[in-house]
Amino acid sequence: MKVGCPKEIKNREYRVGLTPGAASAYVGAGHEVALERGAGMGAGFADEEYSAVGARILETAKEVWDYAEMIVKVKEPLDAEYPLMKPGQILYTYLHLAANVTLTKACVESGVTGIAYETVATAAGALPLLRPMSEVAGRMSAIMGTYFLSRTFGGRGLLAMGAPGVVPANVLILGGGTVGINAARVAAGLGTRTTVTDVNHDRLAYLSEVMPDNCVPVYSDPLTIADELKTADIVIGAVLLPGGARAPKLVTRELMRTMKPGAVFVDVAIDQGGVAETSRPTTHDDPVFLDEGVVHYCVANMPGAYPRTSTIALSNVTTAYGLQIASKGARRACSENAALMKGLNTHGGKLTIRAVAEACGLVGCYVEPESALFA
Repeated sequence: MKVGCPKEIKNREYRVGLTPGAASAYVGAGHEVALERGAGMGAGFADEEYSAVGARILETAKEVWDYAEMIVKVKEPLDAEYPLMKPGQILYTYLHLAANVTLTKACVESGVTGIAYETVATAAGALPLLRPMSEVAGRMSAIMGTYFLSRTFGGRGLLAMGAPGVVPANVLILGGGTVGINAARVAAGLGTRTTVTDVNHDRLAYLSEVMPDNCVPVYSDPLTIADELKTADIVIGAVLLPGGARAPKLVTRELMRTMKPGAVFVDVAIDQGGVAETSRPTTHDDPVFLDEGVVHYCVANMPGAYPRTSTIALSNVTTAYGLQIASKGARRACSENAALMKGLNTHGGKLTIRAVAEACGLVGCYVEPESALFA
């Protein structure tokens, strides 16, 4: 199969879909690989490294899209890339369709076969292609929260870890999954008073065992969240619903008004619509805004700020699945691997994720993934 990797064009997105090692793996399996010139430079990978393992370097993104039967990316296509998608082409990347009706319609209308990293799921419910970026984003979220707590950015002016004779900040983490536990490790490691909420009792028990004494796991319900928000200096939204659904709005505008002026809200779930009614996507160039007196950090591609680490971590898990797709084709690969079947979001002009169809008001476009593949 012809595998293409264009340069990412999202704001300050320096990651790349293929490392030289991943390109080598595809070539070694008998596939042809082409990258847009400079695609890997932001992550520290020179064109010569790709050429050395047998990949071609093409001058423009259009050439890559025209060339490829399978596109390997990091982030969802943007408006300028919609016309480049073509029927039957495999698009293997993060898609986050539930939060973007325009993109969803573009994928359906193009006839592209969209396999989304974030919905590939094992029988046990693990999300292997989402996990590494959730780990990075979780660790970043605590760092960003402490950074933007500075008065320079409208924050409360607290040094999160405190100082001799001064109490540290209170950090509230909504969700104890991969993002939440990584955020908690960093926040607690900084010496803050950290609270993690979750609805899964087994998860809470696990957190109680592995986290330090300054991190307290608490069962999540509306009253608990409302109480904790009032005393929090930093809040991290780390809730993810399975199956590509939109994130639940746990923090209403009314609740946001009860928070301390200058507190920081880091919404890691912004790719799936965010967990606060006041959240809206921001960029690395303009990462924060004030709403209801609270500093909001809602960057939709957080790991892009650390592209070397993020690209390698992502490629470590996406390549094995990608090789299955390239070697067998989407139909056979998804049929033989249930995890990949769950990753199938669009095919042949149809949506194959019910939660996405419902979130986007496109239920009429939904069919079961098996039906779409073998129509």
